[in-house]
Amino acid sequence: MFSGIIEEFATVTAVEKDRENINLTLRCSFTDELKIDQSIAHNGVCLTVVSISDGTYTVTAMKETLDRSNLGLLKVGDKVNVERSMPMNGRLDGHIVQGHVDQTAICTAMEDACGSTYFTFEYPENTEMARKGYFTVDKGSVTVNGVSLTVCNPTSNTFQVAIIPYTFEHTNFCDIKPGTVVNIEFDILGKYIARLQQIK
Repeated sequence: MFSGIIEEFATVTAVEKDRENINLTLRCSFTDELKIDQSIAHNGVCLTVVSISDGTYTVTAMKETLDRSNLGLLKVGDKVNVERSMPMNGRLDGHIVQGHVDQTAICTAMEDACGSTYFTFEYPENTEMARKGYFTVDKGSVTVNGVSLTVCNPTSNTFQVAIIPYTFEHTNFCDIKPGTVVNIEFDILGKYIARLQQIK
């Protein structure tokens, strides 16, 4: 489990295809603290460390993950938001994030907000998925590239988030612009409530 509070961004140093999987090698400041089998969220996707060498670590993304996320678009030099799993005695500074990305969305607009920035994201409209809780609500939570954020101005297939300068500078939001594909994870609480409504 994660909280959506990004520790830093890691840099991709190698991308290796292995049949339908992709092995991603990355470098970050806490590589020396990692161990094999540890879970780390990468742009919001929970992946397992499979090797550590020379200041870098490697994780494997399988086809299902690649189909639902933007990890298959990564190339050497790209910045990836990373967060280690939350300790049981830690503070939940963001919201409950599973690291199970639901789908991708596309940035459609950026708007200055007197120091902060509003980003608008659009995802495919799907009534059946919405009935299962895959939607956003005003002032609710959403995870974008692993970042826990508050929803503004949601519609049936779009939402906005406001990014403060600190978040912009310390996550890969600094590289997001109109046309950028991002990972989104809808709030798990909404999915449970939607499921309960279906079984009544």
